[in-house]
Amino acid sequence: MKAYEVVREIPNLCANNQMRDVFFDEVETDDPVEYVRGMMAGKSVEITVDYPAPGRVTVYANSAGTVQKFLFTEL
Repeated sequence: MKAYEVVREIPNLCANNQMRDVFFDEVETDDPVEYVRGMMAGKSVEITVDYPAPGRVTVYANSAGTVQKFLFTEL
């Protein structure tokens, strides 16, 4: 399994608040997309993936109009 640093960004939907909730974690997984699917289990979610550079994966999870961004960076 590969080890990743994960940055999870959740936009704040409150009016006049431009801040985001940001969480940092280290995880081991062979598939970042399946890792996100597991986190969102039980929810209707649309997932898109971007590979911006070697060793990096960005996963966008859209659930009920809220798009969470997961930035995976291989350690």
